[in-house]
Amino acid sequence: MLNLLARWIINAAALLLVAYLYPGVTVASFWAAMLAALVLGLVNALIRPLLVLLTLPVTILTLGLFLFVFYALMFWFVAEIVQGFQVTGFVAALVGSILYSLITLVTSWLLVPRKK
Repeated sequence: MLNLLARWIINAAALLLVAYLYPGVTVASFWAAMLAALVLGLVNALIRPLLVLLTLPVTILTLGLFLFVFYALMFWFVAEIVQGFQVTGFVAALVGSILYSLITLVTSWLLVPRKK
């Protein structure tokens, strides 16, 4: 439970860092970042597997590059439904989703202990 809470806070902080680094992404407050991180996590856990499976032929044809577009669209979708989290357009969603993924990958690897 504590591990899940730590990851949630790290993801919210990563979203704030993305908003700080890239002007196309804005987050109004820490609580908006917490809500956006929660919704991003739920979308990644519940909707992403089905949509990745449905878009598998396109992903194979583009040698996996379509996944970048797919993740950007999910990032943009979450920005549309969470108040206080905004993305200015598709390119901002693409850059924001890549930055967010990289930051959460590094911070989770560094800060959250792994099960042995």
